Amino acid sequence: MSDAVRYEAHSGRATITLDRPEAKNSLGPELVDQLAGHLERAMGDDGVRVVVLTNTGNTFCAGADLKATRPGPAVGPEVDRRDFVDVFELMQGGAKPVVGRIAGHCTGGGVGLAAACDISVVASDALIGFTEVRIGVAPAIISVVVLPKLRRADALELFLTGKRLPAARAVEVGLLNQVCEPGELDTAVDEVVADLAAGGPNALTAAKSMIFDVPGRPRAEAFAEMSELSGRLFRSEEAAAGIAAFRERRPAPWVP
Repeated sequence: MSDAVRYEAHSGRATITLDRPEAKNSLGPELVDQLAGHLERAMGDDGVRVVVLTNTGNTFCAGADLKATRPGPAVGPEVDRRDFVDVFELMQGGAKPVVGRIAGHCTGGGVGLAAACDISVVASDALIGFTEVRIGVAPAIISVVVLPKLRRADALELFLTGKRLPAARAVEVGLLNQVCEPGELDTAVDEVVADLAAGGPNALTAAKSMIFDVPGRPRAEAFAEMSELSGRLFRSEEAAAGIAAFRERRPAPWVP
């Protein structure tokens, strides 16, 4: 069986491409398993600074593959495959920033995949929609990564109506970060990747982790943990190199 997801890495960037356009990059067991495997590979590669997730075809991801035997997170006990939850854990729990290059429509679980990226740039001609209710299900798994990004009013409207909205509206409600013309997508993504590569690798990991962890902590506990983290970062070799570069008005050693 041909790969449903492609992987390439160079110059500090790993690009993971959903490459099943004839099936609208729907979330079948093979695609999900391969996606998880490539994310795991990128997160474990010391040469990779930033992960870019993108697609071929006019659809980034159409959600669950309804032709699969068992659409959803599980694929059966007879096959040891990673599932959609594993993908989200790798994306949001991984040490490296994940940038979404959303070059097409997103529906259902595909919206969750786009929204789970740390920073997503979407083409202006893409349509975005939580269409699950229209086939009698609900956006249950992806709600874990989507609801923290939405106001309750917007979540109610989008989850309950199932309507598809323009890319600009998806950015407006906070699902995605930036919209641009399709021909400008690569330039916009390159700019985001360059900005991320200017940050220290350990500092980026710490910053990403605190964004997910701090809001759920009691205030006193959060202050104590962040005070300890701040001191540890300022005492690190990475900070010493970065501060020296700042004082000497030269790029930090990790900047490509």
